[in-house]
Amino acid sequence: MRVEVKVQDGLPIFTVVGLPAGAVRESKERVFAALAQTGFRLSPRRVTVNLAPADLPKSGSGFDLPIAVALLAAHERVSRSGLDGTAFVGELGLDGSVRPVRGAIALAMSCREHGPGRLFVPHGNLIEAAAVPGVEVMGIRTLRELIGILDGDTDFRPARHRAPVAVLRCPDLSEVRGQGLAKRALEIAAAGGHSLLMSGPPGSGKTMLAKRLPGLLPPLAESECLEVTRVHSVAGLLDSEEPVKTTRPFRAPHHTISAGGLIGGGNPPRPGEISLAHLGVLFLDEFPEFGRQVLETLRQPIESGEVHIARVRQTVTFPARFQLIAAMNPCPCGMAGDNCVCGVREITRYRVRLSGPLLDRIDLQVWMDPVTWDELARTRTGGATSGTVLQRVIEARARQAARFGGDHGLNALLPADRVMKLCRLDPAGARLLDEGVRRYGLSARTVHRTLRVARTIADLGGRSDIGEFDVAEALRLRAGSGSRDALSAAGRTD
Repeated sequence: MRVEVKVQDGLPIFTVVGLPAGAVRESKERVFAALAQTGFRLSPRRVTVNLAPADLPKSGSGFDLPIAVALLAAHERVSRSGLDGTAFVGELGLDGSVRPVRGAIALAMSCREHGPGRLFVPHGNLIEAAAVPGVEVMGIRTLRELIGILDGDTDFRPARHRAPVAVLRCPDLSEVRGQGLAKRALEIAAAGGHSLLMSGPPGSGKTMLAKRLPGLLPPLAESECLEVTRVHSVAGLLDSEEPVKTTRPFRAPHHTISAGGLIGGGNPPRPGEISLAHLGVLFLDEFPEFGRQVLETLRQPIESGEVHIARVRQTVTFPARFQLIAAMNPCPCGMAGDNCVCGVREITRYRVRLSGPLLDRIDLQVWMDPVTWDELARTRTGGATSGTVLQRVIEARARQAARFGGDHGLNALLPADRVMKLCRLDPAGARLLDEGVRRYGLSARTVHRTLRVARTIADLGGRSDIGEFDVAEALRLRAGSGSRDALSAAGRTD
């Protein structure tokens, strides 16, 4: 974006053009008051502010500071030569203070890629913007301070770049008692980036396991920290305690969320929950309780890793490479089996809320029985710790990165045209998969997803080829979901 100002003789009118939204049109009052507070008063002349490119909508209060600087330059209050190679963003207070805005890190990343190389931001945005290497970032508190810097009266140095350090703050996997199969599925999901559906009665530990997944994922790299921070900055969700996101997101929206809230929307478009879960976990509890049309919007982002939001004047693309973890009860009452009070028709209506194409895109589907008293009463911990599993996950991901040529690819994201090449089966594994395809009537997409899961299992075991046991476990985790048997498990009719 570029701000241009033209001051000329004529009626004293202040006009902003270039498709400004309400907050941009109101910038006149904030800019005039802030300039007056610095001791500079505009002469009564005609002022035209152009926001280029003119055909894109402009929104937000971040245009206040560049408009004020352009006005000062037009009145020769500051040197225009000092503005070369410099960008500005910030909201002005009536007292001349400069307040934080959304998306400062996104602007810093844009400056790094396309120029200019120097950026002035509000002091409240300094830490997040300074996390971007290759850009001179300076934080200012007042407009008067900025004028002093531009005039050379104030000695000011760019903020020192500090690379974000990723941290892990998650509950430990060993705190979950029992549920060995679900823990294994969670480890496979973490190693290969696979989606997971957990089915079982209330209290079986589905939510507990989901909350421990971020602790099984490798820490964010510096570039990934910047990606996550950019999304949250645009959404206005950064705070002073964590101006740069260093932990993997864990988003758990309520089942009453709208389609726009899940995938993003509004005017101007804002990122939704799937983008806020970028490079992290999107946990959908009570999976069938979400609106069917809401869930169907997940089908394309699950495979592409991004979401496109089209509006009349623009199309916005947000990243959405999230890991879907879903949990559901087997029936409306949640109990299934002999204690179930649901009829066949009720269970059928409950199950059909999840479409076949959506379930087909979920790699792992496991059934979780209630935890027994013996498992709860054990004094020892519930198996491997998150640190132990994390180490195995890191090793498995290193094998995937070496296989994909160091591009940090994951098995779950392996393109269809490379599945058969990179997921090599030994003879026994090929025979078992052929039998599984005929027995379960698997679709081509399901076969590819089963191969990706088997490839991850082999990576966890350090095997170069996919063997019979890898295929068997992948088929079990793919076709062994007890949720699909809930109708027969209820044992009731209307």
